[in-house]
Amino acid sequence: MSNGDVFLGEVIGTAILILFGAGVVAAVVLNYSKAKDSGWVVIAFGWGFGVLAGAYTAAPLSGGHLNPAVTLGIAVDTGDWDQVPVYIAGQMVGAMLGAVLCWLVYFAQFQANAEEEIAQPTLGIFSTAPAIRNPVANLITEIIATIGLVLPILAFGLTKGLGESGTAVLVVAFLVVGIGLSLGGPTGYAINPARDLGPRIVHTLLPIPNKGTSDWSYAWIPVVGPLIGGALSGVIFNAAF
Repeated sequence: MSNGDVFLGEVIGTAILILFGAGVVAAVVLNYSKAKDSGWVVIAFGWGFGVLAGAYTAAPLSGGHLNPAVTLGIAVDTGDWDQVPVYIAGQMVGAMLGAVLCWLVYFAQFQANAEEEIAQPTLGIFSTAPAIRNPVANLITEIIATIGLVLPILAFGLTKGLGESGTAVLVVAFLVVGIGLSLGGPTGYAINPARDLGPRIVHTLLPIPNKGTSDWSYAWIPVVGPLIGGALSGVIFNAAF
């Protein structure tokens, strides 16, 4: 795969991922949305479908990593680092683009935030925040949850039938749903540095009325935790398989 194909594939695929993922959170939490208060299960499946759509779209161009932790895990396992910067650059650009697209889709609902007596914080639509703020516990959660993502993805590559049938991406999408349902409660399951950092940057820059803080003091955890988890996954996979 050429660098151009990798970059373009990761931009498009990650943008679709974030459009669906941030979009489902916006649908559930914003006032005047028809999906208001539909709950955590809806959010988990929305993110899973985002992975499904984004990865299938990107796969012909880049393989559909959509996540620096996945890219890092593969590089640690294989020893091939040549295109890692290209993958991560595409993922960051795509994550920011997807966040902007989500804002445009829900523009009227975001604008209505200016008219609320008590404005809704909007960061949770774009990025993660812990239910209990404990940096050590939050970091450990993100590391473990990311291993729960990346290690199975590496193992799926050993199953010929998944690759030949084209269902590997579908299985990964359900894996993301499962992580959301089982491991998402403590931190909101970033498990993807680009997914959290790119939209957080966009949240800082967008002219959303009464948007609240972008919580930069927490922002390192959903970046560092998944990167550690991805690297550990590559080490574990290489040693065990």
